[in-house]
Amino acid sequence: MAPVPRAPGRPAGSPRGSGLAIAAALGLVHGRGLWRAGGRSPGRMSDCSPARRKVCRWGRRRMAAAGPVCKCPRTRLPVGGASALCVFVLCWLYIFPVYRLPDEKEVVQGVLLQQGKAWRSNQTAVTGFRKQLEDCCDPSQLFAMTKQNSPLGKNLWFDGEFLHSVTIDNATYSLFPQATPLQLPLKKCSVVGNGGILKKSGCGRQIDQADFVMRCNLPPLSSEYSKDVGSKTQLVTANPSIIEKRFSELMLHHHSPLPEDLSLPDILWLDILDMYLSVSQTIMDFSLPSPGGTEVSYVTEEELRFQNLLWSRKTFVDSVKVYNHSYVYMPAFSMKTGTEPSLRVYYTLEDFGANQTVLFANPNFLRDIGKFWKSKGIHAKRLSTGLFLVSAALGLCEEVTIYGFWPFSVDLHGRFISHHYYDNVLPDSGFHAMPEEFLQLWFLHKNGVLRMQLEQCEAPLLQSSA
Repeated sequence: MAPVPRAPGRPAGSPRGSGLAIAAALGLVHGRGLWRAGGRSPGRMSDCSPARRKVCRWGRRRMAAAGPVCKCPRTRLPVGGASALCVFVLCWLYIFPVYRLPDEKEVVQGVLLQQGKAWRSNQTAVTGFRKQLEDCCDPSQLFAMTKQNSPLGKNLWFDGEFLHSVTIDNATYSLFPQATPLQLPLKKCSVVGNGGILKKSGCGRQIDQADFVMRCNLPPLSSEYSKDVGSKTQLVTANPSIIEKRFSELMLHHHSPLPEDLSLPDILWLDILDMYLSVSQTIMDFSLPSPGGTEVSYVTEEELRFQNLLWSRKTFVDSVKVYNHSYVYMPAFSMKTGTEPSLRVYYTLEDFGANQTVLFANPNFLRDIGKFWKSKGIHAKRLSTGLFLVSAALGLCEEVTIYGFWPFSVDLHGRFISHHYYDNVLPDSGFHAMPEEFLQLWFLHKNGVLRMQLEQCEAPLLQSSA
């Protein structure tokens, strides 16, 4: 082949145009080095082909003639590529998962467009979604901790605590049922959230018609709410934080040093026994100061603490009587701070012979459910209790209807509503992704996987006549 004519001022054998620019464009030259074929790191001159050795020598002469340059350490990624990668990662972190969600007005408008259409169950979609849950999370086996899925000696990793685990010992193992006590599959299930949209909904009768009713976080079910939220309960969740807030005296314990090898059940009983032995009089043989402060108290601080503990335990047992014969579902092994409150609830209900039975959430199930929804676009520090419960229901029940899942401050008619049907206490910001959760549940509603009740179930006139 005829030799290529040489341009003026260009070394013989160099490629057309700027050899350095072409080499850089091909990813061959970086700093002082040369990228070998196949993407390997800069190598020795003997590893280069004769043509590339010419390019290399010519490029170095050009760089030397241009004066001193900044010499970068050799790397497998060009500087320009590294910069582009950094920009891409930063943009990704900014855009995802912090993407723009529809505002309340847009959500309301989208829901209103669907309200005129009759909801129909899509059995194909139901089966497909249940199959996804079974493959990732196995709700029928892992929903609650049992002797079968949490054998003696198993090392159990907490799902909400980084690198923290507990080994199942005899005391802990005795707390679990042999197998799940639920008669699976459950037929028609109602999952009742606590959203303010339930107020004046008249959905109580419809909720109670279900075969199995699940509720979130020990909600009030007094007569003033029953016409809207019903009174039937088969399972109710109880977050440890709620126990500490509403029943703080239930967490009272003795502050004297205890042996480190004592288990939590031992500590609970020592609390009561130690305070009981310190009482110098009978429980009823004491008087408290009158409001005027003239009456002398004969009760010691230790006696008062013992009285408060017993009174708090009785108050708690009385408060959960409204849930009748139900399961109290608690995440005892999700975070370290939640273990002791959960065990205190367990022993309190057991000591009083209450009708409620505590089931402990399996941290493996909670972890897998979190990963499942994260893969579908929900990114939050932790899923809400409601979404955990709906996920379990979709895996355990043949038909699911959800109520009170509306995290917005206005209803479908633009009227202001409280955050809960019983108060307007807002949750901590940045912990849950409630709008994202709603959109995922709304998507399941539109596809016939579950039914979401957002309108009134009964007109106000029918409610008053009933």
